[in-house]
Amino acid sequence: MDAIYNRLVSLNDELTEATLLNQILDPLSKYYGGIQDETGIARANHMSTPRIIAGWVSAVVNPDSRYYHDSFLLNALDKAVSFMLNRQHADGTISLGSTNYHSPPDTAFVVGGVTQMYQLLHKHDWAEVTPVADKLKLFLERTIPAMLTGGCHTPNHRWVITAALSLLHEIFPQPALLARAEDWLAEGLDMTEDGEWTERSNGIYNAVSDIALYHTGRLMNRPELIECVRRNLRMMMYLIHPTGEVVTDYSGRQDFGQTATMANYFPIYRLMAAYDKDPIFAAMADYAGSFITGFHEGVNNHPLMNMLVYPEADIAQLERAPLLDRYVKVINAQHPMKEHLQQVEEVGHHSQIQHSSMHFTFGAPLVRIRELDQSVTIMSQTPSFFSLRQGKARLLGIKLATSFSPGIVKFADLIVDEGVYKLETVLEKGYNGPIPRHLLRAGTEGSTLSPWYLLPHQHRPMTHSQKLALQAEIMKSGDSEWTVRVASDEREDVFTQVTFIFGNEGTVSGEDLHAGEEGKYFLQSGAMRYEVGGDVIEISSGAYEHKLPILREDSHPAGCQYVHVNLVTPYDRTFKIRLR
Repeated sequence: MDAIYNRLVSLNDELTEATLLNQILDPLSKYYGGIQDETGIARANHMSTPRIIAGWVSAVVNPDSRYYHDSFLLNALDKAVSFMLNRQHADGTISLGSTNYHSPPDTAFVVGGVTQMYQLLHKHDWAEVTPVADKLKLFLERTIPAMLTGGCHTPNHRWVITAALSLLHEIFPQPALLARAEDWLAEGLDMTEDGEWTERSNGIYNAVSDIALYHTGRLMNRPELIECVRRNLRMMMYLIHPTGEVVTDYSGRQDFGQTATMANYFPIYRLMAAYDKDPIFAAMADYAGSFITGFHEGVNNHPLMNMLVYPEADIAQLERAPLLDRYVKVINAQHPMKEHLQQVEEVGHHSQIQHSSMHFTFGAPLVRIRELDQSVTIMSQTPSFFSLRQGKARLLGIKLATSFSPGIVKFADLIVDEGVYKLETVLEKGYNGPIPRHLLRAGTEGSTLSPWYLLPHQHRPMTHSQKLALQAEIMKSGDSEWTVRVASDEREDVFTQVTFIFGNEGTVSGEDLHAGEEGKYFLQSGAMRYEVGGDVIEISSGAYEHKLPILREDSHPAGCQYVHVNLVTPYDRTFKIRLR
């Protein structure tokens, strides 16, 4: 842990030196004192100027930093905090900038960091920092009305706001702050028994919810909140590839399919390791800390500032347990997902919510398998149902698309049966009959003008309902081979495309592999090979039963390579995936 701390101090000093050059010093600019970010301007959101301020505060009060009590840095810090006050709206909020204007949740993210900055400066025995601390306190005080009245967009925003309310209460002991936090907590916690949050965002929002509810639970004496954090951190131990990359194959947020490491989990693993005296959490803190190469987290989750604000969470002497590298872990097998979805109609929101998502895939079962350098994920309710890593070689996913619905198939059910993983779904598509006359809007019947969008389409009866049953069956055959069987029912002539998605870093080859558009190939027969640095994934065998290059309403994001196998129903085909 000392090694991580020393590296964080060094990284922070380097970042401080670099960002001092980006401070806007034109006194006529409305951004005066702010730190220019990637947009070319300075912003007051949690990923922009406040994050840099956190690093500067962590340097100026730290005897181990070369900027300790540096008057030039202190002067720059004062300007930056004044910028925050100048960019704060009259209602106490800040704006995210890319979207979300006068935003209570984005203000709460910033409060989560600024309260820590204030605590560091307020406790520090150096009179010169008092004016900056006072400005930070004023900024926080101004946010209170918005925190007491403001709403949110996403599930995690609720917990970011409760953390902000709790942290504000520590500085401004107003009962209304905790009462408002209780209003949010009264909604209940959105977590499965296995530790999965609603947004299923292993790359970003798990860590956001975890650190927020740690603070809320600690300050409000709510151990059940800490238990949720504990459960998610235990789940995350099974969601890491051998390279340290986090599993993002099924995320419900913007980290879906993106590369992420465990770096943003370092603060919460450290805090929880100290809280629980847990050797495996301590080992995970070390592991997460090893991936920190800069300060890319939001201001509320700044790793060095976290260590300085909470020195009591010292885990240097805590025993370490070995990390997990061999397991088969089924997640959410017992979650009552179907029962919950059956209740949706009763709630009355008609699946409509502004500026957010209903997240109907919450609690969908998945399986994680690790065998040293081999890493497999099997998923239901996602565009891709299988992914595999072997060393450096990445099969990012296998997906199935059909012309029936049309589009990508998301398997509804995942059944685990003695090493065989079965995915099943039944697609249904019918036709809409005429609306019963007594349910038509007054004046509609016989009208020469009847706009389509004014008709009550929800009352149309379905006619000629058609169904298509699909299955995928996955099993391991020895140490270096997997079989993936896909099958349809007997319905004829449904165009189908099986797509194997590979990382862009490798080379794709095969005797009967034909190039389509850039990065897309068709395996018409035989085997194909994907290789990265000596690690090989071989897949057989191909088919080309129709000539469609892509099925309607399917799409392929850039930055990957795609190998397609074209099938027509009925089919029952087994692919062999060999690792070399």
